[in-house]
Amino acid sequence: MPPTSQRHGLARRLAAGAAVLATAAGPVASTGSTGAAYAATPAATAGPAGADSGRAHRPAGTVDVQLLSFNDFHGNLEPPQGSSGTVEQLQADGSRKTIPAGGVEYLAQSLRTARKGHPYSVTAAAGDLIGASPLLSGLFHDEPTIEAMNRLGLDVTSVGNHEFDEGRAELTRMQRGGCHPKDGCYEKGKTFKGADFPYLAANVTDDRTGKPILKPYTVWQHKGVKIGFIGVTLKGTPDIVNADGVKGLTFHGEVETINKYAKILDRQGVKAIVALIHEGGMPASTSYNYNCDSPGPGDGISGPIVDIAKHVTPKVDALVTGHTHQSYTCTIPDPAGHPRTVTSAASYGRLYTDTTLTYDRRTHDIVRTAVHGPHAANHVVDRTGPKAADMTSLIARWNKLAAPVANKPVGYISADINGRGAGTPEEPLGDLVADAQLAATTAPDKGGAQLALMNPGGIRSDLAYKASGSEGDGVVTYGEAFTVQPFTNMTNVVDLTGAQLLTALQQQVSGPNEASPKILQISRGLTYTLDMTRTGAARVVADSVKLDGAPLSPAKTYRVAMNEFLAGGGDGFPALKQGTHKHVGPSDLDALTAYLTAHSSPTSPLAPPKADRIAVVK
Repeated sequence: MPPTSQRHGLARRLAAGAAVLATAAGPVASTGSTGAAYAATPAATAGPAGADSGRAHRPAGTVDVQLLSFNDFHGNLEPPQGSSGTVEQLQADGSRKTIPAGGVEYLAQSLRTARKGHPYSVTAAAGDLIGASPLLSGLFHDEPTIEAMNRLGLDVTSVGNHEFDEGRAELTRMQRGGCHPKDGCYEKGKTFKGADFPYLAANVTDDRTGKPILKPYTVWQHKGVKIGFIGVTLKGTPDIVNADGVKGLTFHGEVETINKYAKILDRQGVKAIVALIHEGGMPASTSYNYNCDSPGPGDGISGPIVDIAKHVTPKVDALVTGHTHQSYTCTIPDPAGHPRTVTSAASYGRLYTDTTLTYDRRTHDIVRTAVHGPHAANHVVDRTGPKAADMTSLIARWNKLAAPVANKPVGYISADINGRGAGTPEEPLGDLVADAQLAATTAPDKGGAQLALMNPGGIRSDLAYKASGSEGDGVVTYGEAFTVQPFTNMTNVVDLTGAQLLTALQQQVSGPNEASPKILQISRGLTYTLDMTRTGAARVVADSVKLDGAPLSPAKTYRVAMNEFLAGGGDGFPALKQGTHKHVGPSDLDALTAYLTAHSSPTSPLAPPKADRIAVVK
C-alpha cells in the first residue's frame, strides 16, 4: 500500500528535547559529481529471474552510461528493523529467500563499487528521500540524510510527497541550506549547507507566480554526453499530505508536465532524457528480481505508473519511479511502440537499480531498440560487505547528539509486533496504535473517545523484538517508537454519527481508495466484516459493524479518536472531516509511548495483538 504522508510536528518534540540535547525556477546545467571518479569492475548481476548477462556488441559511435537509482529512502540511515529491513529474492527453483538489506553505510559502498569500470555514471533518485524518517534523521529535520546523500554522490532527485511534510519553506531550506528557523543549528560552529544535488519539482507551481517552486529539470554532462532529467511528484500529493504543507501550491499532471519539459530539452539539443517520477505501480511478485516482463497471465505490473508510462512522450528514454515502495524493472512501450524501461528500487535503501543507457554520440540520444534498448536490474544492498567509513562516522556523530532522547526505554514486548511488514489489512501494530490513541482519549476530560481509527500509512515500521542497540531484546526505546510514529500528529476526538462512521469505513475501499484500499486500523471493541469478493463500498458489510458487541446505530453519535491528518479528511476519507465538537489530545507518539509504558514491564512484556477485529473474506 502506498505510503501516506502527514505533517511532521518536529517543533513540538524538539522544543521538549532541546534541554536534553544541550528556489530559483529556471533551468540549470550540472556536471555529474560521479562522472569519472571511478574506474574497474561492473556490479554483480541481479539473480535468477532478472539476471544481467552483460551487454556485448555495442553499436559503433556509442557509449554506455550507467544510471544508478533509488527511491523512498525516508531517512533510513541505519539498517531498518524487522521486515522493513529485508528483501525477498526469487530462487532458481521457485522458492524465495529473505535477505537483510539497507543502511546508508552499505548503500554508499554498494554505489561506489557499482561505479567502478563505468566512466559515464550518474546517480538519481525518485523522491521521498526525507520525511517519515527514523529519529536519527527526523529529530534533526532530516539534515543528516541530506548530508549523507551529498556524500554518497547523488546527482539529482525529484521531490516526493514527503518532501512537503514540513512545507515549502523547509523544502527550500533542504535545497539551499541554512539553520532551522526555530530550532537553530545543531552543531556548534556548523551551518547546514543544503543539498549539493538539485531537487526537481517540475509539476509543483507557486499559485502567485505560476512558476515551479524548484528547478523543473537539470542536464547532466560528461565528456560530451548530455542527459536531461525531469522530476515530478504525483499529482495527488495534496490528497495525502497535511494541507498546511502545500498551501499556495498547485500540483499538475505528471504526463502533461513531463511532455512539456521534454519538448524544452529537445529544443535545447538535449535528446537523451530521463523522467524521475514519484509515482509507481504494483508488480505481480514481491521478489525484487521478479521478471516483470514475463508474459504469463496475471504477470507484469499494475497501478498508476502503467498509464503514465504509456502516455509520456517517446522523447523520454527511461522512467525512474517510486512511491509504492515496490521493486521492479519493467519494459512498457512508449506511445510510438518503442521499448522503454520503468524501474523502482523498493524503499529505505534496500536496493539500487543499475540501468545501462546506450548513448549515440551522433544523434545525442539513447538507443532504444529490442536489442540495444536500456537494460535495468535491481541489486540488493546486503549487509555482508564492507561499510562506507564516512557514513559510519556520520551516523556516530548524529547518534551522539540524539542518544539522550533516542535510547530511553518506553516499553517491553514479548515478540515482533508487525506493522508495515504484516502484509494483511489489519496489522498487529495497527491495533496497538489505535488502542493507544483510545486509551489516551477515553476519559471524559480527555475527549471521551469510544473508539479510535488509525491510517495504515502513518505506521512506518514494525516493532522488532531483537535489540537494535545495547538496550536488550524486547526493549522498546523512544527512538524505536518514534520510527513507528514519526509525524507527531496531535490526536483529535470528534463527534460522528453512526452513518458517517459507516461511510468512512466504506471509503476505505471505494472512491479514490477502491483500486488500492486503505484499511483503517481500529481499536478494541470495534468489529466488522470486510468482504473483498464484492466491489466498492459493498465490501464493508454494513450490518456487521459493531461497537462492543452492539450494532452501529446510524442516528447515534459516537466520540471517535484519530490523528489530525485523518480528522482533516486525509487519505481519501472526507467523511471524517465532518466531525464536530473537536477535542485536541496528546500527540500520537506520546499516546503510543504512554501506552507502552503503562501496559508493559520487564517481567510482563506486551504480547502482539491478535489482529482479529476485521473478518476478511477473500
